[in-house]
Amino acid sequence: MIEIDHLSKTFGPITAVDDISFNVARGEVLGFLGPNGAGKSTTMKMITGFLPPTSGTARVAGFDVRRNPLDVKRRVGYLPEGAPMWPDMTPQAFLEFIARVRNLSGADADQRIATAVRKTQLSDVLNQPIETLSKGFKRRLGLAQALLHDPEVLILDEPTDGLDPNQKHEVRELIRSMAGSKAIVISTHILEEVEAVCSRAIIIAHGRIVADETPAGLAARSHRHNGVWLTTKAPDKVRAALSAVANVAEIKSEGDGRLFVEAQKGASIIAQVSMALRDIDADIEQISVEHGRLDEVFREITTQQSAHA
Repeated sequence: MIEIDHLSKTFGPITAVDDISFNVARGEVLGFLGPNGAGKSTTMKMITGFLPPTSGTARVAGFDVRRNPLDVKRRVGYLPEGAPMWPDMTPQAFLEFIARVRNLSGADADQRIATAVRKTQLSDVLNQPIETLSKGFKRRLGLAQALLHDPEVLILDEPTDGLDPNQKHEVRELIRSMAGSKAIVISTHILEEVEAVCSRAIIIAHGRIVADETPAGLAARSHRHNGVWLTTKAPDKVRAALSAVANVAEIKSEGDGRLFVEAQKGASIIAQVSMALRDIDADIEQISVEHGRLDEVFREITTQQSAHA
């Protein structure tokens, strides 16, 4: 559904996006990650036709963003960061305007508006001026306009920005419910959002792709991956028993009887640790496996890239 081929964008001497290539299939939810200024929003603007590429190509559903811009826009729902809206309009009037822009009219337009309002839970504020809405409601209105024409491709730049925890959960559930029938790209700084809704993650730094795999695959790069957390009333006894276990790299005290047993090179050590603990009277209160920290991997990848830039 989305094909990016050697895409670049320069602004004078500044290279914002530097020769990137990737595809997104129907049914994928791609988390597009990177530090501020990495090129995420610029890439999304080129995919939607908002910005022309300096070189390379982007295609949506087979249509080139430069040669077939209207065909692309018909198939894309776009929520930009800080989506502009007329402050003196109401959400109802704004969505009616968007419907006309999308060539929707009559009962079809009414149905599409009603569906978008229901999905984004805007019914309580439909007739208030937009300027009186909270940041969260404005973000939901931006999402409603992106969904209005039931597009095949959704490009969402920080879709849960400004939402409270309950609203974030609702938007994530909405994204999950649409995932099977669309190709969705989400730019976000909220890494838990990537783990919650994305089937794949790309990390971009200094305009280049530096990682592309599943969220679980990225988390597995963490040095904590497959480590074991445990809480005990006998930490010294546990430390002594586990120090000889194969593939245990280090045992760290986190205070209050809580220990972290780090695995060598991500090896699975839970079985060996459990067996060693059964042989001693350690009074274990809690034990769990660490699957890795996406935020830790993100920092490591992007800071390494900064050092090489």
